[in-house]
Amino acid sequence: MIRLHGQQFWLYGAVDPATNEILHVSLFPTANKQTTRWFLDELHRRYQLDNVLFLVDDADYLAPVLAEDGYRFQILAHGNRNAIERVFWEVERRTSSFANSFSHVELETAEEWLEAFAVYHNSRQS
Repeated sequence: MIRLHGQQFWLYGAVDPATNEILHVSLFPTANKQTTRWFLDELHRRYQLDNVLFLVDDADYLAPVLAEDGYRFQILAHGNRNAIERVFWEVERRTSSFANSFSHVELETAEEWLEAFAVYHNSRQS
């Protein structure tokens, strides 16, 4: 979660478990089935997702959306998903420099920072 002007936003992200590269990040004001669909739509516009296997945690809104929309997925508590979680912990660590808060920026600015961080992070994976 990241705070903007005192409001909470949930960080949605996709990471390639084979490379640990961040594929896409986005902030939403809530975490539910609809925002999950919006994120998947954004991700689908960037990547071909037909043969992708999503590795997800047990959040109650993820599996139903993936199943309803015909995506392949596996719920994992260990293994590759933990490697992906480390990427998000790094984002949290970096944003903690701002106390998880971008207090005087717009949502677009925070998302641009996250995208810039993804580029930096990905450059260090190669």
